[in-house]
Formats: sequence, C-alpha cells, structure tokens
Amino acid sequence: MMTDPAPIDLIINADDYGYYPCVSQGILEAAKSGAITATGILANSPDLKTQLEWLHSVENLDLGVHLNLTSKRPLTSQLEDKLSAWDGCFPGTYTISYLLLTQRLTIQDIRLEWSAQIEACQGYKPVFLNSHEHIHMLPLLFPLALELAQTYNITNVRLTQADWITPFNGSTLLRNTLMQGMHAINRWQIKQMNPPLFLGFCHSGKLNYDYLAKIFSSLKSGNRYELMCHPGHFDPAQISDPKLLCYHDWTAELALLQNPKLHELYEQFGIRLVHY
Repeated sequence: MMTDPAPIDLIINADDYGYYPCVSQGILEAAKSGAITATGILANSPDLKTQLEWLHSVENLDLGVHLNLTSKRPLTSQLEDKLSAWDGCFPGTYTISYLLLTQRLTIQDIRLEWSAQIEACQGYKPVFLNSHEHIHMLPLLFPLALELAQTYNITNVRLTQADWITPFNGSTLLRNTLMQGMHAINRWQIKQMNPPLFLGFCHSGKLNYDYLAKIFSSLKSGNRYELMCHPGHFDPAQISDPKLLCYHDWTAELALLQNPKLHELYEQFGIRLVHY
C-alpha cells in the first residue's frame, strides 16, 4: 500500500525587524496574513521599545535576535568607544571583520555587545539567533553565537549556506564560495541543534517567484528548511542609503510572500509552513 510522502517543513523567516519602522510594519503585515512564521529582531534599533510593542499585535510568530555588528550604533559603551573612528557606529562587514582579525576588537567586546542585544529582547522569549549580513558565520564568531545560545536557553542558531542557483556572476561566485567555506568549518559544531537547512542566500533581499519555484523543486520530502526573506514597506523619508536600495526590494518581497501563486507552489511541492 502506497503512502503519501512526508511533507516538506518550511520556516519563513523575515530578517531585520527593527531596521526601520516601515520595514517592521511590512513584516507585521506579512505575519498577520500568515505569509511568514518567524522574524529576527535588530536589537540596537534606536526606537526598539516602540517597535517591540508592535509585536503584541501579532500571534503565532516565532521571534529571535538578529545579532548585529555592521549597522547603526552598538548598545555597549565599551564597543562604542572602540569604534570612535566611525563616530561610535558599526562600520561595514569587511571593516568589522578586519578589526576582529587584527584583535582591535576582542571576542569579549562582542560577547558583551551580543549579550546586551539578546537581553534587550528577553521579554519576547527569543527562540533563535542569526545575524545581520551573516556576520556570526565568521569562524571566529560562530562558537560565540553557540555559547550565547546555550547561556540564554535559545535552541536554534542559523547555519547559513549558499545555494548554487544559476545564473550567477563573478561577485556571486566569490560570495557563495566564501560562505560555503564558512559553512563547512562551522557545521560540525552545531550538529546537536539539527538546524533547518538554509535557503535564500543567492537572492537575498530580492527574492522572486522563479527563484523560489526552482529551489522548491529541489527540496526533499521529510526535511525541514528555513527560507530567509526581507519583506517590508519602503518609505523614502526613512531609507535613503543607496546601498540598501541596491540590495533590497522590501515591497516586492512582501507582495511575493502574500501572492496566492506562491501558496500554489507550496501545495504543488508538498510544503507546509511551520515554526521552530
């Protein structure tokens, strides 16, 4: 007697809650419509308290901490002082990586900062950790993310990996190769957590229907996956950085996640949306 195949479990995880109020409002809209099942909080948002209060308007949404070292101002004065050359704000990913590798910033500096970020969200019972621009995947920092997860009784840490969906250019090839190398180094440390398999790296910030149709067709029955997404609303009065506009299309991702055609894909491939 033939039995139906086991479903494919998919967590839809929206990054960057707290990044900008308009982005957070779009994430809330996605949550209320059932288009996402989780979101990660940027705890160093300058108006974090207000945006955390907005979360009371949604139910059945997994919350986590989107650990940050690359955007806006740190929560700890110690780290802010060490970043005085950047007006006390986090520099970009490559600069922060250089400061760590040259020990101008120490693991203890980051431990104190990330602990402060997690504690800022403790009242909302975070169930996962990931990070802005995947900075926690640096092999120097990944053990710290696992340590903090254990300290704060958080049961999931994102294990980012590249997906090799063609076509891609030289920049994408380099980015994928670097991420896959970090994934190979870090994955042996996280086996006991059994994290969901990661999706969405190649089209981060600009998911589209064709890309999702392609990756969904490759998913295996009985497995559990996490799709990273970046839904939101765009308000030019809040977001003017041209780099962010280059890498994100918040409104398009929000529309995609709420599109009935996407839910038809879920049915076609036996995908059910789940929580952590």
